[in-house]
Amino acid sequence: MDRCIVLVDAGYLLGAAASLLAGEPSRSRITVDHTALIQGLRERAENDTRQPLLRIYWFDGAPDRVPQPEHRRLRVMPRVTVRLGALTRSDGRWAQKGVDAAMHAELTELARNRACSDVVLVTGDGDLLPGMMAAKEHGVAVHLWAVQAADGDYNQSEDLVAEADERRVLDRAWITRAVRAREHTGVCAPPPVPRPEIAAILSAPLPDSALTATAERTAREPQHPAAAHNGTAERAPTAKGVPTPKDLAALRSPGPHQPPQPASATLRWSSDKGWVDRPVAEPPEAASMPTLAQLTTAEQRWADREEDITTVGGDPFEVGQVFARRWVERLGDQSHLQKLSAMYPRVPHRIDGELLRYAARFGLLAHKDDQIDERDRYAIRAGFWRELDQRTGTERAPAGE
Repeated sequence: MDRCIVLVDAGYLLGAAASLLAGEPSRSRITVDHTALIQGLRERAENDTRQPLLRIYWFDGAPDRVPQPEHRRLRVMPRVTVRLGALTRSDGRWAQKGVDAAMHAELTELARNRACSDVVLVTGDGDLLPGMMAAKEHGVAVHLWAVQAADGDYNQSEDLVAEADERRVLDRAWITRAVRAREHTGVCAPPPVPRPEIAAILSAPLPDSALTATAERTAREPQHPAAAHNGTAERAPTAKGVPTPKDLAALRSPGPHQPPQPASATLRWSSDKGWVDRPVAEPPEAASMPTLAQLTTAEQRWADREEDITTVGGDPFEVGQVFARRWVERLGDQSHLQKLSAMYPRVPHRIDGELLRYAARFGLLAHKDDQIDERDRYAIRAGFWRELDQRTGTERAPAGE
């Protein structure tokens, strides 16, 4: 077949690009325009091989092989196929597993079936040498592309370079058409974008229900002995920690020397505003609010997934806005909007849980404990409230007022 195929080791391509542009191989130090990158690869491959492109295979690693936002955008592009290996963490560093084996298997299978006349390899790993040799034995011309090395030396296996039929270097000028370095911040992660909406949530007063629960609990709790002796009401110090299962069980089954807890006992939850009492049960109007899943038809669910893949970038603030927009547009009883707006800054548990599960699709989980970063959670909820306020015409006071 007179056509070409491109096999891309994304770890090599983007890691080498990061070294060239940012001085270190961390991919978090660069931003990538994947549409421009794929178009550049296609044009370069067709010009170098003088053959039309059949397909670009994009090989990359992902935690538990779960596609990340960039993978979802890539795999819906024309002539692009994404193959994922595992991404594991060892000694504080991330490492790909299975990517080289997948590239080797794809290369040999394509050559054996004579699916193309030319193969372009964008990789530097010498483990692909047997696959390259097998492809050549099946009559396939192998083009090896390298990313310009930051130190001017090779960043590819010398055996791989020696075995290739043709070799090209993707220089800085070509790379910067689609890749650019982030501004240096002293850390690999990009700096958080200031969001006045997040500051407004943190500075907002607590809902009346939480304040009422706090007052009731204060009235129920016995005074500290020293305070009672002095005639002043002073609360005993409370340990600031996450309640353990033993703590929760004690609320239901007090010990022989503990006073019985009333039925309306509340748990203590941490927040940036300090330690507050929060009722276990939500108000009835919150429990009656429908979730987005209850408002979504099968056809809408399919359209939502298509939009998530093709247009939603995965920014936490944007994710919250998209979720809120869909929820409002499909809400039949608009009275729920005013009820929800009055609960600001608390999102009802059922809706909040669904919101965070939706956000997890966009790779916002911290892989070490499968939890969304606290800063991202604030941004997600701020985006939710921002969209809701725009729909209801609500004006929130800026932070500090």
